[in-house]
Amino acid sequence: MEEYKTVSASRTIMTELMIPAYSNFGGKIHGGTILSIMDKVAYACAAKHSGAYCVTASIDKVDFLVPVEVGEIVSFEATVHYVGKSSMVIGIKVSAENIRKKTVNQTNASFFTMVAVDEETGKPQVVPGLILQEADEGLKFITAMHRKELNAYYKKESEHMKQEYEKDEYMKLLEKERCKIEIAPDTPIRGAII
Repeated sequence: MEEYKTVSASRTIMTELMIPAYSNFGGKIHGGTILSIMDKVAYACAAKHSGAYCVTASIDKVDFLVPVEVGEIVSFEATVHYVGKSSMVIGIKVSAENIRKKTVNQTNASFFTMVAVDEETGKPQVVPGLILQEADEGLKFITAMHRKELNAYYKKESEHMKQEYEKDEYMKLLEKERCKIEIAPDTPIRGAII
């Protein structure tokens, strides 16, 4: 295994024509179709960087910026933004080109965390480090580090939310929100996130 690889060594671009079978009831391309292709391009990019089988560990927010139309040619560009010991954050930019209108729009952006796995043992395996050659590559690496820290914070807060609340604290948190409370007064307030 190489110790370090450049970002450009694993940059992956997939391009696909959006056909009517991909559309939803509103006539636009279904978001699930876009996500499925994003997962494929994330896998290809991560596998190229790691030289190993990879699995999707998480998807950190998917922004749907503008709808994708049937007949547009959509490009999915993936690059490694960050590497840990066995994980990689893959940034994905999706752009749709409308040939008739001669327009290109960014339609989606997302970050997939992929983990390299040893196929025989099923355990995570070490991935090469990342060589940062451009200033924006360094900024993307730092941004991914911050997102990782925020995600750890949110996870910790979610664990806190599973604890039992005092009734007054619970009601105070909800009183200014757009909800109507019809919970029986003697119900214990315990958290369940999802």
